[in-house]
Amino acid sequence: MNWITETLRNHPELAIYLTLGIGFLVGRIRIKGFSLGIVTSVLLAGVVIGQLEIPIGNTIKPVAFLLFLFAIGYKVGPQFFNGLKKDGLPQVYFAITMCLFILFSTWVIALIMGYDMGEAAGLLSGSQTISAVIGVAEDTINGLGIDEQSKQKAIGMIPVAYAVTYIFGTAGSAWLVSTIGPRLLGGVDKVKKACKELEKELGDEQDAKPGFMDAMRPVVFRAYNISNNWFLGGKRVADLENYFELQGKRLFVERIRKGTHILNNVTPNTILDIGDEVVLTGRREFAMGEEEWIGNEVNDETLLKFPVMVVPVLVTGKHRKKKSVFAGKTVAELRAQPFMHAVSIQKIRRMGISIPVFPKTVLNAGDTIELVGIKPDVLPAANEIGYPNIATESTDVVFMALGIFIGALLGTLTLHISGIPLSLSSSGGALIAGLVFGWWHSHRPTMGAIPEAALWAFNNLGLNIFIAVVGISAGPGFIDGLQQAGFSLFVAGAVATSLPLLFGIYIGRYWFKFHPAIALGCVCGARTTTAAIGSVQEVIESDTPALGYTVTYAVGNTLLILWGVFIVLMCS
Repeated sequence: MNWITETLRNHPELAIYLTLGIGFLVGRIRIKGFSLGIVTSVLLAGVVIGQLEIPIGNTIKPVAFLLFLFAIGYKVGPQFFNGLKKDGLPQVYFAITMCLFILFSTWVIALIMGYDMGEAAGLLSGSQTISAVIGVAEDTINGLGIDEQSKQKAIGMIPVAYAVTYIFGTAGSAWLVSTIGPRLLGGVDKVKKACKELEKELGDEQDAKPGFMDAMRPVVFRAYNISNNWFLGGKRVADLENYFELQGKRLFVERIRKGTHILNNVTPNTILDIGDEVVLTGRREFAMGEEEWIGNEVNDETLLKFPVMVVPVLVTGKHRKKKSVFAGKTVAELRAQPFMHAVSIQKIRRMGISIPVFPKTVLNAGDTIELVGIKPDVLPAANEIGYPNIATESTDVVFMALGIFIGALLGTLTLHISGIPLSLSSSGGALIAGLVFGWWHSHRPTMGAIPEAALWAFNNLGLNIFIAVVGISAGPGFIDGLQQAGFSLFVAGAVATSLPLLFGIYIGRYWFKFHPAIALGCVCGARTTTAAIGSVQEVIESDTPALGYTVTYAVGNTLLILWGVFIVLMCS
């Protein structure tokens, strides 16, 4: 044991990796649906290992944290700026209102409880599950004109308050929004009914559950033996596809078998006769039941054995190289384009969140659309919409490094008002730079590519390396701080978690007049609680809350991180 202790003290980088390994392992454990979460587990693992009094340098912590903040900004940047447009402004105003309520309610609770700026920052960070506040608050405290002992005391209390309040902040928020939220809006059944109505309004004619589409393969290829007398005398492929269109179904003829001969190059004027076998392609909800009209479905392996492409396409904003811009257009408007013939939309992802594929769903710059079809059809469509095959294994390190440098440099600029230093801090500057550079990439996809896997690594490793160092550094004084804070801190955290959520549900429905599902999604987004959006969608059996999540998440994530500066200044 002495050898291990001395080794960790002499090589603190090993202590960081040990903390990460234990933290990620514990964070994956779920007991009856409850989990501490990765960040809290890493923090507590660091606290335990920190009891060995391991010296940690100050360089690695800000390096990891700036990388994390830039990645966060890069990810939400397109939606943040898209939200500033006319259609997204109500959700932006909602997120700003809710975030302001979070800041001031947390501040009032801190004043009532007599907390110092470190405890207040930890209360904000844990109760709102916004871990980045820890780093921003530390930067701000270090910039204050107070003695070093007071700084270290306040900084030492941040992880204590965070750890105590985070548990209810995570589990409590998911329970409140998914269980209490629908009841406050008239009950679960009423919200479910409203979701069905919204789905129909957005164009879900088949009343299908979009939440089930992935498991059921959203886009299908099915073969039928033609036996309907409608085909007597022969019908053109165009006639059949037009018939489907009149029925509100978007289906296309992909291949045809005539006897032993298979036609690969099907044209609108190709003739279909009784006895032919035809392959139809389209979204599953359109293809269901067609065998009752055309004829029996057949399992013709030779006919159905052909390559199909799935191409992810980045939707771009205005760009000098693109004649048509589909950002701001609906799915129905995109489908109506000639180049979309025989091409189906399998999935739409916005900031990593799948949103419903309804005809009236509006596309935003930065969305990723998955197109499905055969190569001659899919690639031209992908090139018309945006940039296909944007996935890359290489990160534009020049773009990323200069972005962090410029943002952090501007963030260090300080404005003194009545002796009070006001600054975004280097961390706040890196976040803003990420927003701008992420938005820029959505309009100029050839510049600044960061693969999704790399973003995950920057996000998770950047934050958790920072948290691991915080935990190890705070370890020796953590127990004393916890004894000093007491159970009252947990209660204060529960109140700080609950009040903004209840406030957000109320104003979302009755002040901003959002649809119940959109209101719940907006609350989850403004509070950046991903666990809650999943719980809500499961309870009300609909994906529609995701339509209120992305814009508010982008705004909420930005403001709540910056509140780390404000809460320190308000309590200093």
